[in-house]
Amino acid sequence: MVSADRLLAFAAMSFLLIVIPGPSVLFVIGRALAQGRRAALTTVAGNTVGAYVLIVAVAFGIGAVVERSVLVFTVLKLVGAAYLVFLGVRTWRERGSLQAAVTGVEAAQSSLRTFGEGFAVGVTNPKTIVFFAAVLPQFVDRGQGHVVGQMLVLGLVFNIIAVVSDMVWGLAASTARDWFAGSPQRLSLVGGVGGLTMIGLGVTVAATGRKD
Repeated sequence: MVSADRLLAFAAMSFLLIVIPGPSVLFVIGRALAQGRRAALTTVAGNTVGAYVLIVAVAFGIGAVVERSVLVFTVLKLVGAAYLVFLGVRTWRERGSLQAAVTGVEAAQSSLRTFGEGFAVGVTNPKTIVFFAAVLPQFVDRGQGHVVGQMLVLGLVFNIIAVVSDMVWGLAASTARDWFAGSPQRLSLVGGVGGLTMIGLGVTVAATGRKD
């Protein structure tokens, strides 16, 4: 399996990538500001599952196709960007009803939808697609065999680091949001900021990335 030195080196590189806020982190922050702690943590869970789907895809060779094909990469990137903009617009439009969301009880369907939205963002994140397709395979020791297993283990290390980081961001943002919850006007403002954050993130994702 993966040697200790390769595992530590990959963990260090993963940490450097994760601590720089990207689409998933900013989406979690936007969700926390708009809907609070529970939505933020549910989004983190969805992001995590989505990211691991990418890892499985890379382990079984699909990631190489995405990395080599500009068309496939661009389509995936634009789908993710459009989805972020859609969610941001919806959050902006619903900002006036956030007070009821804070004092009410979230339905199971709402949690499931939030999880699904987090999953969609995680599985279409251009930053992690490139990292998993171009960087993760470099840490595999093919001489040891079990290449797929090594990739899945490395991916699990990445996800553990990402979960801790994303939860810290989400909890911090939701704590700040809770401070605003005593005022419907202030809470509406926070919901608007969360929506605009997601819209801006979608535009940024669409405008960045590979152009070759």
